[in-house]
Amino acid sequence: MEKITLKYGDNSLELPLLEGTQGERAIDISNLRYSTGLITLDVGYQNTGSCLSSITYIDGDNGILRYRGIPIEELAEKATFTETAFLLIYGHLPNESERAVFSQRLTENSMIHEEMLRFFDGFPPSAHPMAMLSTMVNALSVYYPSFFTESFESVTFDMMAVRLISKIRTIAAYSYKHSIGEPYVYPKHDLRYCANFLHMMFSSPVKPYQVDPDIERALNMLLILHADHEQNCSTSTVRLVGSSRVNLYASICAGICALWGPLHGGANQRVIEMLEEIHTRGLSIEQCIAMAKDRNNPFRLYGFGHRIYKNYDPRAKILKRMCETLISKYWYDEPLTKIAMELERAGLNDEYFIERKLYPNVDFYSGLLYRMIGIPTDMFTVMFAIGRLPGWIAQWKEMHDTRPFKIGRPRQIYTGHTIRRYVPMEERQSDPEAQGD
Repeated sequence: MEKITLKYGDNSLELPLLEGTQGERAIDISNLRYSTGLITLDVGYQNTGSCLSSITYIDGDNGILRYRGIPIEELAEKATFTETAFLLIYGHLPNESERAVFSQRLTENSMIHEEMLRFFDGFPPSAHPMAMLSTMVNALSVYYPSFFTESFESVTFDMMAVRLISKIRTIAAYSYKHSIGEPYVYPKHDLRYCANFLHMMFSSPVKPYQVDPDIERALNMLLILHADHEQNCSTSTVRLVGSSRVNLYASICAGICALWGPLHGGANQRVIEMLEEIHTRGLSIEQCIAMAKDRNNPFRLYGFGHRIYKNYDPRAKILKRMCETLISKYWYDEPLTKIAMELERAGLNDEYFIERKLYPNVDFYSGLLYRMIGIPTDMFTVMFAIGRLPGWIAQWKEMHDTRPFKIGRPRQIYTGHTIRRYVPMEERQSDPEAQGD
């Protein structure tokens, strides 16, 4: 194994140099503190690998994304979301019998415990759907208290995984129905995964929802594209929380909370809000581009650029084509879509954006597609969570399957006071500046 030498004063330490299957290289510093007393400082973990993983590969410079080695373009075009979920969790595409069992289990677990409906009754109608989603997912550990113990091949893990994937769409749809004051619509056992979700979201007692195949395909595609994305904020959260050996439900709840933030899962909502602002203010595309380049202007052009991709986000390309398909089929004359297309054309031809490699990312088109499907804006992050769930489960499983298993415990560089003396209250009262030495 190739090694590098770290020199510190009169001492030196040889550190292994690891290489992944796609040529990624990393310095293994696992024994650095033990051997030297030193740690590394990497705010935001931009240069730190927290694990070895065989789930997702990203090459941001060349716009490549693969799940278990399969290009995202092939999965988005040919696979279903449930097939992709199986692939991520178990490492291979299901054969016919595996697909049948997985599908049957999803169908059988689509209902939530009737007692859990009381939780919804306790939420105010104004409650954010992500708050309801995280609460209800965590509550699954109360109503379905099976905990992972030893073997990942066990029925226990299989049932926890399929229970989460199936019930999360029901919880999400019920959250929406609760927010608009409509009665809950139960899942139907003769509908596929995405069609069932659309049925629960948009059917009413007086008017059943007719599932359009293109809308169902668009939703499948959106969920597939969100299914995993390496060690992002929410995925790292699932791993870190799960490293305490807490149950899968609690780990996923933590991931949902991390995803909620506007810098992560809420980004596509920011894109829609930006497009609405442009439309409401009557801004021209030229004005928007100029304001985006002006650092002193508070206007921000959301949906361009990505921390990982320094090329066109492959997911954005796929979603753009789906947007064009739905627009041509339904003559969808929505001003925000026109603004988005014009913004993309302007950005791709502007030297400022070209030099900085600011290309449209997945958030730029995902919000528009959800809007076309009929998903309200405050549900966008919930949809992201539904899609990302199989990736979270796969990452949780992979971490627990790794030996030696270690609880996550980052280090820090302390920058506070050195030792200080305790000042009694009477001294603090008489002398407000008496805070100790």
